[in-house]
Amino acid sequence: MSETKQLAEFVANLSFDDLPTQVVERIKFLIMDTVGISIRAMHDSESTPSLLAANQAMGYLGGQCRVIGTNNKYSPAGAAMINGTLAHSLDFDDTHAAGSIHASAPIIPAALAAAEMVGADGKRVITAIAAGYEVQIRLSLSLNPSDHYKRGYHPSATCGTFGAAAAAGLIFGLNAQDIASAFGIAECQTSGSMRFLADGAWTKRFQVGYSGHNGLIAATLAREGFVGPMGSIEGKDGFLQSYAPSPDISRAAANLGTVWETMNIAVKPYPSCRYSHSAMGAIAAMRTENNISIEDVEKVEVGLPHTGWRIIGETDESKRKPTGAVDGQFSMPFCGAVVLREGTMGWDDYDKHLNDNDTLALAAKFTTVTDPWAESEYPDNMAGIVRIKTSRESFEHSVTVPKGEPENFMTDAEARSKFDDLVAPYLSEKQRNALVSEMLTIEKSSSVDAMLDLTCSDEQGLRMAGED
Repeated sequence: MSETKQLAEFVANLSFDDLPTQVVERIKFLIMDTVGISIRAMHDSESTPSLLAANQAMGYLGGQCRVIGTNNKYSPAGAAMINGTLAHSLDFDDTHAAGSIHASAPIIPAALAAAEMVGADGKRVITAIAAGYEVQIRLSLSLNPSDHYKRGYHPSATCGTFGAAAAAGLIFGLNAQDIASAFGIAECQTSGSMRFLADGAWTKRFQVGYSGHNGLIAATLAREGFVGPMGSIEGKDGFLQSYAPSPDISRAAANLGTVWETMNIAVKPYPSCRYSHSAMGAIAAMRTENNISIEDVEKVEVGLPHTGWRIIGETDESKRKPTGAVDGQFSMPFCGAVVLREGTMGWDDYDKHLNDNDTLALAAKFTTVTDPWAESEYPDNMAGIVRIKTSRESFEHSVTVPKGEPENFMTDAEARSKFDDLVAPYLSEKQRNALVSEMLTIEKSSSVDAMLDLTCSDEQGLRMAGED
């Protein structure tokens, strides 16, 4: 049986009762994380005003689907695009280390839009998200992310289109043949470029959101009888053979229903590229344990796996002087300097530090290299090692598994703290509590309406934002 057919049958036949309890609980946790990020991005991301204006100009405003953080409704495709872009706008969203991929940003928005189209309940939404994760992640593993990156592609966006199609297709109740057709329609829309790294453009966040949009379109076309090519995943001129030089096609459908890649999704403690997090954790630990003062720092060397170094380290000269939040998110010197000064890093630190002369002077002392040990841990772990030379002595610390990975996962309290830090300027404590309760019991809900309604600012939240 072809990989396309195996994946399509898995999606078509998956039910809520098939999901292990820990998978259900993890998905609810990831919904909360995604919604919190999206609410903050709706209000504070610099790309959001133009995103909303463009959707209005294209006639997407005034539909049946909600967008997180606003009372306005949009067309299903518009809502999937906006919500997906919001979820990825802070680069604070979840990741899958081996797949080098952001999982939730394309898939949860497509599932929510499809659910509003047909009135699906919470159990079906959770099941759809699980299906989307399992498809998306396996495709990235099959490509070999490093090879995919070398061709200039962004796997979160390319593979995300298939995951979004799977999630929406399950909610629509498509049979395996129609889901395979949806995959074929998804394949012809697959795109996502790493070119944003050249000048801090906003396309990374958009192309992830647009993959949710495209996946929803693919599933909707298939639902209405539009025919896509079969074998779009493994076939000649199909996705895997077109987007990587030597894909391992067998991984695309391996262990479906027995190994849940959903449980290998990690959440981020810092709003920056995941490849920076081990080093940031090492810096935070060294700062505390050795009472390092920034005035004493003479040199910092950060060792990364080569794939990570190409994204957040190459070249140091440009990375030391980020000119905007996107540049900062993909700058190991900048993120490391912020943690060395603050002990941690949150979204508000971009405004605080991007034009701070002391932070930039500290970033200028950073050098990033490809480290043999970190490379040996990759792709299983996004490891990092840091060496800090001060005026009194030198220190070294390595982190194999960054905070938020399944083996080093966030506690419930840490996750709630992240959510509150993001959302508190716009939602009162009472509304935050109600929203979290709704998300963490979504399997009991008859629709997603109540959850999405609670993402909109209440009067107290608006007053708080005005006071800020």
